[in-house]
Amino acid sequence: MPVSQRMTGSVPRAARTLLDVLPRSVDAEVREHGTSVELVMADQRLLVGWAGDGSLRGVRQLLDQGREEFHIVTARRLSPAARALLSDGGIGWADQSGAAEIAVGGIVVSREGRPNDPARLTRWTPAVVAVAEALLCGAQATVAATKEATGLSAGSCTNALRFLTDLGLLAADAKRGRGSARRLDDPDRLLDAYAAAVDAAKPAPALQVGLQGRDLLEALGEVGAAWDSRGIGWAATGVAAAAVIAPLLTSISSIEVYVEADTPAGLDARAGDAGLRPIAGGRLTLRPFPTASTSNLAQRHEGLCIAPWSRVYADLRRSGVRGEEAAEHLREVVRG
Repeated sequence: MPVSQRMTGSVPRAARTLLDVLPRSVDAEVREHGTSVELVMADQRLLVGWAGDGSLRGVRQLLDQGREEFHIVTARRLSPAARALLSDGGIGWADQSGAAEIAVGGIVVSREGRPNDPARLTRWTPAVVAVAEALLCGAQATVAATKEATGLSAGSCTNALRFLTDLGLLAADAKRGRGSARRLDDPDRLLDAYAAAVDAAKPAPALQVGLQGRDLLEALGEVGAAWDSRGIGWAATGVAAAAVIAPLLTSISSIEVYVEADTPAGLDARAGDAGLRPIAGGRLTLRPFPTASTSNLAQRHEGLCIAPWSRVYADLRRSGVRGEEAAEHLREVVRG
């Protein structure tokens, strides 16, 4: 199928994504190649794969399943860790944001993409995020179960479950009556959608404070004991939480913790309750609990209070390449 940059039609999305980042004058022949696509440009044969949403997990699955070595991998938006994996393996990449890094034969492309547009996720209200968080932690997809897990009203849970069903993230055999009970058939798909919504959420206030001691987890335990003695809820997330429930990274240089506070003044008060002082660049960052379920579903592990694993996963994905690797390791450990 000869195509030019001016043509779209039935061109496979892997090929279209690649063509969109190449010079407009490029002509190519597109050939179906099983689950991948083959492009021939100026006698150069390129095997191009499609990695879906572009997560590190998705790219690894594509590379593991490929019968031949891909020259280029495309996706909707490749994560930093996925890009690093491909670059380290000498594989070119391009995604639908317009970003690309390709050096194959005589073809060299390096482009920055457009930034994320959070508008498409604005309908993920805090209640929807909380219900998704509860479902990922094992709550049944019923109003009663999600109400108990999140502490939200029955109306909020009803609307959140309906929203997730309309998105196709929950399934039901019928809209009403027998067979209308919702169920979670694809936890991985819900987890990816939930993590994207968390990433697009408006940043919450944060406070950096000093934390003494070589062993930051041990130091956090002492701080947590001070909060416990005052009846203050808290939960570690990110790298520190992952180090407890699914160890991978060998060192922890900073810690993130959710505490019961709604404002910057509240964070200052919680720091004072534990004898901590604000310090720019401090190794402990305090943030308000993002949802009701983050607080309700927190559990004790080895003397520390740990945020629900789905929230830890989402926070890890936002912390760079190594954080995303730790997030995928956490998914594997928890999901088995």
